Amino acid sequence: QRMAREVEAGKLAAQSVTAEVLASFLDTHFLPDPDLVIRTSGEARISNFLLWQSAYAEYEFVETLWPDFTALQFTQLISRFGTRDRRYGALTA
Repeated sequence: QRMAREVEAGKLAAQSVTAEVLASFLDTHFLPDPDLVIRTSGEARISNFLLWQSAYAEYEFVETLWPDFTALQFTQLISRFGTRDRRYGALTA
């Protein structure tokens, strides 16, 4: 909404809105994009969580509820993440 207001007020030209400009208006603009998103509770959906920022993130969906999620489970997921061949949206050859 803030970006739209700036366009409407003439402070930002609509044609100058790029992916980078849009990202600069997000509340998380000062943080790196996540590499791994872990969804607990057995739900295999992302619930609109960090949609823009997690476009190239890897996802893990686990059955465990958040209060029961352990450091061991976290470590196992991080280890599994380390074995992935990340393509960042590219198609395989």
